[in-house]
Amino acid sequence: MKKIILIAIITTQYLSALVSIAPAELGERVGLSTKIEAGLETKRGNTDRDNYSASLRVAYDKSSSYLIWGELSGEYGKSNGVEDTNKAFSHLRYIHSLTNDESLRYELFAQLESDDFRQINSRVLGGAGVRYRVFNSQDKGKGFIGLGGFYEGVIYSDSLLDPSEDNARLNSYLAYTVGFANKSTFSCTLYYQPKLTDFQDYVQSSQLELTLNVFKELYLKFSTSWNIDSNPPSGVKKSDFTQKTSFVFNF
Repeated sequence: MKKIILIAIITTQYLSALVSIAPAELGERVGLSTKIEAGLETKRGNTDRDNYSASLRVAYDKSSSYLIWGELSGEYGKSNGVEDTNKAFSHLRYIHSLTNDESLRYELFAQLESDDFRQINSRVLGGAGVRYRVFNSQDKGKGFIGLGGFYEGVIYSDSLLDPSEDNARLNSYLAYTVGFANKSTFSCTLYYQPKLTDFQDYVQSSQLELTLNVFKELYLKFSTSWNIDSNPPSGVKKSDFTQKTSFVFNF
């Protein structure tokens, strides 16, 4: 295991604690399971940069009945001595089957996050919804539609420019994942979360993820995300685009 970790550090410039976007499925890993991811980027010379990230995910899968999982993650970075990344995220989700064929489930979830560079001191939300599996086949993969709602409380870093918000939002999403070639996967998701009282105020997120199995529990991951906030806090851009290549370890 030490050799694998050493090889990964040498051969990559960036290891990222990325959350898998593939929808969690009942019965995939029955019982208690844990996933730990950690990342490090260090540059010296013309550019001085340090970036650290880590995440912990614990799940309990009761086969075809229910699944509960929780996740903690954080990222911190500096460039040329100036802090440019400081964010934390935690999520708890409960999924329960509603039909014998497992195509329809309900979900309960809660989340807490902060992001200094999006001017978010804290964002707390809780909600519920249903998820329908549209198709499930070995060749075509799995497709899902989710619909529900959540209530959020947001406290911004500058309360004078951006007063706190309490919103009720619709939560809708499309998700697709397919496996191939020895535990490798391709996944994509699209989230649309408008405010129930004003559909012009919305959050939208689209993500693509390709995970390739390299050796045993070592994976190479290519991911892109494009996030839009139609009404961001003062001084924050409406959209963020991220593209990352990383190594991931499953334990």
